[in-house]
Amino acid sequence: MSSQPHPQGGPRALAAADALNARLGGTRTEPAVNPQLEALALAVTANQPVLLWGEPGIGKSAGMEQLAAALGVGLESVIASVHEPSDFAGLPIVGDDPATTGVPMAPPDWAVRLARTGHGLLFFDELSSAPPAVQAALLRVVLERRVGSLLLPASVRIVAAANPPSSAADGWHLSPPLANRFVHLDWTHDPRTVARGMAGTWPEVAIPAVDPARISGSAARARGVISGFLTARPGLVHHMPKEAEGRGRAWPSPRTWEMALRLLAAGYAAGAGREALATALTGAVGEATGIELLSYMEHLDLPDPDRVLADPDAFALPGRGDRQLAFLIAVVAAVQSELTRPRWEAGWAVLAKAVEAGVPDVAARAAADLAAMRHPDWPVPAGIDAFVELLQLAGALPGGG
Repeated sequence: MSSQPHPQGGPRALAAADALNARLGGTRTEPAVNPQLEALALAVTANQPVLLWGEPGIGKSAGMEQLAAALGVGLESVIASVHEPSDFAGLPIVGDDPATTGVPMAPPDWAVRLARTGHGLLFFDELSSAPPAVQAALLRVVLERRVGSLLLPASVRIVAAANPPSSAADGWHLSPPLANRFVHLDWTHDPRTVARGMAGTWPEVAIPAVDPARISGSAARARGVISGFLTARPGLVHHMPKEAEGRGRAWPSPRTWEMALRLLAAGYAAGAGREALATALTGAVGEATGIELLSYMEHLDLPDPDRVLADPDAFALPGRGDRQLAFLIAVVAAVQSELTRPRWEAGWAVLAKAVEAGVPDVAARAAADLAAMRHPDWPVPAGIDAFVELLQLAGALPGGG
């Protein structure tokens, strides 16, 4: 009986193969300018749901792992296309007396882990491959942060990924209500970045750091920009595209303008790059509307309203009407965010410059808002005299001045 040679390898060979794979998995990162990653990080910092659009195999999941590591939080990945609506709406659990206690909807394990931890990154993959019923169930998760009877913590960030319907297996266009709840970012690849990554070095995710000292001024500047723009372009407050593909991406609505406001405020407070901020804003309100907004912002150049309130005599009113309106809205928003008598009186000193410049109508709305903030114990400042008739007509002041 001839002896057969024993196969070489076994567990030892597998251990060596695992060591080889571990060696190939060891990579490093380096700082690099990447507006795509920066826009994603900005939207996550602003806690706005993000939807990444890209072809299969382009690295969306790997980007999420890198982002979660940079944030120092756990990552919960959920492949939406293989789940049922009940996986997001919750499964009914019947208790001893449903007529008295009701029937709670039990959440899945990933939602329980996020709630227990208190923070994390929730990643819904293959969203465009999920049928409409699953997309409808996801609406509540994205909008209300509810999974069954469980409320996800406010600090949980939500990111989703989708393949274009043309390249997705059984792909669907996103429903307009679901699409309108995301910042849409196109996820593409740079061949040079991939080539360098194969050599062991990938770009680093730079997480925008919000400067606490800039929070008040940044919020007020953002309010001035968005409110001023929509005052000038009221037709862009809500404009849903007619074609199905457009309705499944970014388009302007009051909801997405609120998202743009938060993105812009976070960008100002964190000193985000211009290209990353532009990418995030167009991802919220759509490309055409976003381009108009960016053009408006480029020629606006608003000063920090907190600096203006600290020394109102040192600042001149902008010359253009659209800049004047945005400037005054920002100043009033800054007063409202930190309301004190000195700041309130400084606000009137700023509005008085509009009267001196011969454009009291531009300051009318800002004056009414500022008057409504007055504490009963505060005396009426001299700067309000030019607005008395207007404020009386608006009901902001009693008759007789």
